[in-house]
Amino acid sequence: MPATNPKRLRAVFMGTPDFALPTFEALAASEEIIAVVTQPDRPKGRGEILTPPPIKIAALKRSIPVSQPERIRKDPAFIQHLSQLAPDVIIVVAFGQILPESVLKIPRFGCINVHASLLPKYRGAAPIQWAIIRGERETGVTTMQMDPGMDTGPMLLRRSVPIEPSDTAATLSPRLAKIGASVLVETLSILKEGKLAPITQDHSQATLAPLLKKEDGLISWEESAEAISHRARGVDPWPGTTTFYQGKRWKITELHIGSREGEWGRPGEIIRLSEKGLEVAAGMGYILINELQPEGGRRMTAWEYAAGHPIQERTVLHR
Repeated sequence: MPATNPKRLRAVFMGTPDFALPTFEALAASEEIIAVVTQPDRPKGRGEILTPPPIKIAALKRSIPVSQPERIRKDPAFIQHLSQLAPDVIIVVAFGQILPESVLKIPRFGCINVHASLLPKYRGAAPIQWAIIRGERETGVTTMQMDPGMDTGPMLLRRSVPIEPSDTAATLSPRLAKIGASVLVETLSILKEGKLAPITQDHSQATLAPLLKKEDGLISWEESAEAISHRARGVDPWPGTTTFYQGKRWKITELHIGSREGEWGRPGEIIRLSEKGLEVAAGMGYILINELQPEGGRRMTAWEYAAGHPIQERTVLHR
């Protein structure tokens, strides 16, 4: 990258969800944000109310112009507008679209992505969730010089973070968001000194983290108790953990590992309701279901549910 001086960079920020907010605020404090690009407003909630993305709300509070192209690749007028802005750099955080090469070459310092994994692991839309689901003990944030691939560009800075045994996607995400903001500011500081040294990713070590689907929250009871626990933590808050009891959907709102070892019955078989919770056999070990939300009902403890719906031991829960 060419050297420059420490003046404020003219930056375009591309991002959409809450995760992008700390980086947006840090960038606004350190550089000049000349425009924000985010996803279109989407229907949200039971009322399907058209709701603006968090980044749009934050940008308008700062009187920063906002664009919301449906698909940048198919919007030549927007790409021309972006080119006319002549930004020094484009910062991308959880934007939700892959940028075409015509956009990547617009800023003189390129497009820099703040990605919530230790690349090349967990490339894709849901790196935080899949790192937890796969039982990783650490993850982190990587700033990357973007290229036309999906999270395949040269790495700039990386910072690792332990995944605590109690972490869910809901608790880990804001922690990584704050770290991402710090790493981005550091990256830009080094860029302005002309000292960035991009490192090519080892593509042979790459793993993927695709967007979660509803079915990713279904418990496969053939898995070990540990794997089931990892999945439940990774899909919190969305899509949540689900299973079926006698054909009725249960949303499992709290579960724990009862045992990691031993075979306790057929996978998914209800062993008993004890003072610890509803004990269910896994492929290895067993799971304690402490709270659940039955189909059409409210969230309740396993004991509350059993008080009104006698649970038959040896019944098998299924996907």
